[in-house]
Amino acid sequence: MPQENKFNLSIIIPVFNEENYINRLFLDLKKYFNEKYIEVIIINDGSNDDSINILEELKKDSHEFNYDLINLSKNYGKGYAVRQGAKKSKGNFILLQDADLELDLKDSREIYEIISKDVNIDCVFGSRYLSGKIKKHNNFINELFGKFNTFIFNLLFGQSLSDIHCGLKIFKRNVYNKINLSVNDFGLEIDLASQIIKNNYFIYEVGVSYFSRTIKEGKKITWIDGLKSYYYLFKARFLDNTTSTLISIIISPLYMTYVGSYFGMGLGTILFMIIFFLIGMIIGLHTKILSSLSIFLFIYIGSLFGNGNGTSLSVLLFFILGIYIIKKIRNIVNKDYPRLVNLF
Repeated sequence: MPQENKFNLSIIIPVFNEENYINRLFLDLKKYFNEKYIEVIIINDGSNDDSINILEELKKDSHEFNYDLINLSKNYGKGYAVRQGAKKSKGNFILLQDADLELDLKDSREIYEIISKDVNIDCVFGSRYLSGKIKKHNNFINELFGKFNTFIFNLLFGQSLSDIHCGLKIFKRNVYNKINLSVNDFGLEIDLASQIIKNNYFIYEVGVSYFSRTIKEGKKITWIDGLKSYYYLFKARFLDNTTSTLISIIISPLYMTYVGSYFGMGLGTILFMIIFFLIGMIIGLHTKILSSLSIFLFIYIGSLFGNGNGTSLSVLLFFILGIYIIKKIRNIVNKDYPRLVNLF
């Protein structure tokens, strides 16, 4: 008979050169998470300050939670460090926490209480932009790009999140078992969120306090990380897909361009073809091969009816009908035929 897991919560904290904050971090951990069924896994990501000595010394500190320290030989990046901690974790819930104290551990406890008391919630993200919490923002540009990146993410994945880059996240063990994180640096946030969504989990958000640091105070993210985030957005949406989705991304813009050819005259037709190409791209991102081909079949049938403007109207109506019917079918497949999810 398998042994019951003794940990309900695993707190994973990557650390890189945080000698000024580690002792305060531990005080907050003892204040909000000092319980036997909680494990704290700290990953020293190749720190070259006094962080490792402080972390080793804290093994002697008195606390109820289980403390595990992973020491990496060099700085691999936040994403890599989190993966190492997650592999070693045993808790029913996994909480990601930054060591820099920009985010309050009191909020971490709050989102843990939320997810542990509601069986219907699989994942909760903190948000620095939702109301109700104290804020301290030092950099207008960073905040602007954070919100813009979140907007792009929402557009690509059909979501309505408010803060994709917040480092405070918690999810159930079964969510982690379904995903395969691969990004080594700060692109972790995009990698994690995109995979959770692709596996059909809903992301809840809770407003959290935020105390922004300056570079002098130890801020690690730079403008280079900001530029790399756009690559990770592209990769997560257009490259990291099943073969079925990749094929759908290719064929959907093609048949929607065909739909656009039924509208307008001259330059107007070209404009409609471009618009419908973009619509097709969105459809391709959110469908699999059978769904996409089925929508095209409806469009083709619609093209067989009417003349002139009547054909255009018929194509449009059958397109809308196809979207509606395929959505209903996909709901049935997701619920009753999970083996077909990757095709439909």
